[in-house]
Parts: sequence; structure tokens; C-alpha cells
Amino acid sequence: MKGIILLVLGIGLLHTASAATHSLKYFYTAVSGDIDFPEFTAVGLVDKGQFMYFDSNTKTAVPKTEWMKREGADYWDRETQIAIGVHQTFKVDIQTLKDRFNQSKSTGVHVFQNMYGCEWDDEAGATEGFYQFGYDGEDFIAFDLKTTKWIAPTPQAVITKQKWDSDTADNKYRKNYCTQECIDWLKKYVDYGKSTLMRTVRPSVSLLQKAPSSPVTCHATGFYPSDVMVSWQKDGQDHHEDVEYGETLPNDDGTFQKSSHLTVTPEDRKKNKYQCVVQVKGIKEDFIKVLPDPDAANVVPIIVGVVALLLVIVAVVVGVVIWRKRSKKGFVPASTSDTDSDNSGRAVPQI
Repeated sequence: MKGIILLVLGIGLLHTASAATHSLKYFYTAVSGDIDFPEFTAVGLVDKGQFMYFDSNTKTAVPKTEWMKREGADYWDRETQIAIGVHQTFKVDIQTLKDRFNQSKSTGVHVFQNMYGCEWDDEAGATEGFYQFGYDGEDFIAFDLKTTKWIAPTPQAVITKQKWDSDTADNKYRKNYCTQECIDWLKKYVDYGKSTLMRTVRPSVSLLQKAPSSPVTCHATGFYPSDVMVSWQKDGQDHHEDVEYGETLPNDDGTFQKSSHLTVTPEDRKKNKYQCVVQVKGIKEDFIKVLPDPDAANVVPIIVGVVALLLVIVAVVVGVVIWRKRSKKGFVPASTSDTDSDNSGRAVPQI
């Protein structure tokens, strides 16, 4: 598995709390091979926070937030049946993909994933949708909303593109879902969880270092919302040289974490003042940690393996992996009626 879910939105005025871009995203992930991970997982996220989960071991869709528990048994039964149906499709699809990529005899781990959903700016009213597939860490095929055609970035996806392009009725329905149905669901969920989704939580910020010659990590955790900037300053000026920016990752309590790594010599630390600055959207205060003299003993040492462990925890909690590229094209339909038994809108077409 080449990565975990990397959900990063652009950050504008972080201290502005009035307007927000809300998102509804689903991730379907199938894996094959010898790996201690469910064969299939389905995860739903609102504003990057998990609100539902299903895997092929439990075979039951469950709410992951208190505010989603207001949906009744019919809703969760329907989500369960949708996920079970997609699981069966993905079992066939992942074998088809292995054949197309000449991997039919491969004993390694292979990953097939579908990400779909929509975004809504609650101030400007702008919307966006996306529907895409990835295989073994790379883009496989994606839906273009403007042309209602499929984009095949790899030769192995051309057969699928031709098959799906021919179903014009289904493609029109997917576009309708993206611009209307998905947005309706998103607004409903945001209303359900507004007391949680609109809150702000201050971060806890720490400076971490494994050894005096190792990079210094500025780690911010426990903050909400997820829009955050973790940056470095040198002598009061923004500093980007020898800086590596991490991704925003979810914590299991609904908050988020993010790190930024600075490579600096002990000599340079003695001659200059370095500090980490953390800004969270909706919180006016900047959270600053000054990097002390290297001879000081108040930089918390990193326990070997902590970073790797965090990645494993996130992968288990979120239940998905995602390909590296982050194009936003396409979506998949969902039923708009709480009582509608027709789940075809959320079904994934066979490749």
C-alpha cells in the first residue's frame, strides 16, 4: 500500500471563521494479497471527519459520530447493502485489473480504490464534484464533469473508458448527482453536525527531535477545523529552505494533526532564532514554539517508530489508501430519499 489518505485543502485566510468550504467524500478500497487488512472498506467523511464506516469483516455500516446516530435503522441498513454490493463488484474488478496489468500470478498486495463526493462553499454557493479510481498508487480513470466523458490516463483503462462513455444516460445521472443530490446530502449532514463541524479547538504544539543532528519536527495536534498552517520563521522572517511539510491527518477523536520538519545545523541554531508558527482557521491567536539552543534539553525526543505507528493508526481508523495524484474530477451518485430503496445511484459500474 503506497500511502494513506491525504486530504489537504488550500488555506487562505486561516483566521477567518465566517465562510467555510464543506465536503462530503466516500472512499471505497479493495485489497488483495497477504495483508492484515479487510478485503474491502467503505468510509464516509464530512469536512475530512469520518462519519460512517464499513468493512468486509463486520459487514455492517455504522455511524462514527454522535450526530449521525439520528439516522434510523433503515438508513444504516441501506448503507450496509450499498457497501456489500460494491464489495462484490470490487472483488471482480481487482482481478480484472491484475489481468490487465499482467499481474494475475502476482502474490503481492494490490489496491483498488474509488473516491467520490462533492464540495460546497456555504458563502459563495459554489459547488464541485469528483469521481475517480486509482490502482496500486496511481490514477486509473476519472470522470470529467464538463464533458461527461471519462479520462483514461493509462492504456489499461481505455477499455473501461469506452465502455462507460457509451452509457450516456448513466453519465448524465452522475453529473446530476454531483451538482444536486450530493450537495443536498452534504447540506443535510452539515446541519446535523453543525455544533461539531463549526467548532474551533486550539492545537497542542510540540518540538520533537530524535538526535541533535536529526531534523526538528514541529508537531501540532488536537486542533479543529482541519485548515491549518504549520510554518517556520528564521529571525522573524518566513523560512522555507530545508523545510518539509507534512500532511493533515485525522485523530481518532475527530480532531487533526500536522507536522513540519526543519533541517538545521546546531551551529546555525546558535546563531539564529528559529520558531514554529501554527495557525488554525477560525482561531485568531498564533501558536508559536521557539526552537531553543541545541545545548538546551527541552526539545522532546522522538521515540523511534512513533511516526510509522501514527501512519498505521490513521490507515486503520480511516480504512483507506489513496493514490498520490490529487485531481478532482467526477463523483458517484447517491439516493436523495431517506426511504428510497433503489441503491443503483451509489453502485459502482464494473470496469
